[in-house]
Amino acid sequence: MAALRARLIAWFERRWYGGVAPGPLLRALSALFGRIARSRREAGLSGRKPGERSGVPVLVVGNLAVGGAGKTPLTVALVEALRARGFRPGVISRGYGRRGSEARRVRAEDSPAEAGDEPLLIARRTGSPVAVAARRSEAARLLVETGEVDLLLADDGLQHYALARDLEILVIDGRRRFGNGRLLPAGPLREPVERATACDFTVVNGGTPEAGEIPMRLALSEAVPLGGGPSRPLAEFSVLRVHAVAGIADPERFFSALRGAGLDPIPHPFPDHHPFTAADLDFEDGLPVLMTEKDAVKCAGIAPAHAWMVPVTAELPETFFDAVAARLRELAP
Repeated sequence: MAALRARLIAWFERRWYGGVAPGPLLRALSALFGRIARSRREAGLSGRKPGERSGVPVLVVGNLAVGGAGKTPLTVALVEALRARGFRPGVISRGYGRRGSEARRVRAEDSPAEAGDEPLLIARRTGSPVAVAARRSEAARLLVETGEVDLLLADDGLQHYALARDLEILVIDGRRRFGNGRLLPAGPLREPVERATACDFTVVNGGTPEAGEIPMRLALSEAVPLGGGPSRPLAEFSVLRVHAVAGIADPERFFSALRGAGLDPIPHPFPDHHPFTAADLDFEDGLPVLMTEKDAVKCAGIAPAHAWMVPVTAELPETFFDAVAARLRELAP
C-alpha cells in the first residue's frame, strides 16, 4: 500500500512540478474543485456561513499548495517568539492521521495515533497548550475555556473557514512555489494563486523571496539519539555514509540539507505521514540512521539503537515577529 501511494504521489507531482501537462480529466476536475473552493470562501466572507469566534485572537498559518512548506517549524518559531513578547499562545490543529475526530488536549506522553505527528511535535517542542479536533473551533474552545491562552495559532488552517481568524500567514515552499499554478487535482493548489494577496504576511521557506515576502531558513540542529543520550554535531557523521529517512511532503529538502552540512546520505523517501514499521528502518549494515523530528515522533519505539533525529529551527527576521506581535496587540479589546 505504501509503495502504491508513493507511485501515485510521484505521478501527480510530475504533472504539478515536473512539466508534464495534466490531461483533460484532471483539468475538468480542477475546474469543479475551483468552483467549490470559491463558494466556500465567499460564504465565509459574505456572512452566509460566518466563522465561529473563539474569544481570543486567531492567527492562521497555512499554505495554498498541498504538502509541506514549513508550516510546523514556523508555528513552533511563532509560539516561542510570541511567548517571549508577552503572549500566552496555544496551538490548534486537525491532527492529521490520528484516531478519532473528537477534541483532545495533546500531552507530551501521547502517541502519534492519539494526537497526530505534527501536533505532538509542537507540544513536545514548545511546551505550550495544544489541542486537536476535526473541527478546529472545538479545539479552540477546549483551550480557551482553560484560561491558559490569550492567543491561538491554527496550524494548517488557511482553508478552514468554519473558524474565524484575525491574521493569516501564508507559507510558500521557495523551491517549488505554486508548481504549475493549477488547482487540485490538475495542480497542487487548494485555492487560486490570487488568494495569496489576501494574507497578512507571506513567508518563503528557502529559495529567493519576491518583493514583500519574508525569508525563512530551516537550520539543522545537532543529532539527537532516539534511545537517549547526548546529542552530537552533524559534522561527526561526515566520516562515513548515513541512511537518511524522511516521511515528509518533500523528502529531498531533508536530504539536501544533510548534504549541505557535509554528510553523504543514502536517501530513503517515504510518503508524508508514513506509518513507520521497524522493517522500514532495518538496513542491516549498522550505519547511522538519521531522520526528521516529525518522523522520530513515530519511530521512537521501533528504531534501531543507531537511529538519530535531526531537529530543524525556523530562522526569520526578528522584525517579522515584531510586526506580527504589533498587529496582535492592535486586536486587544
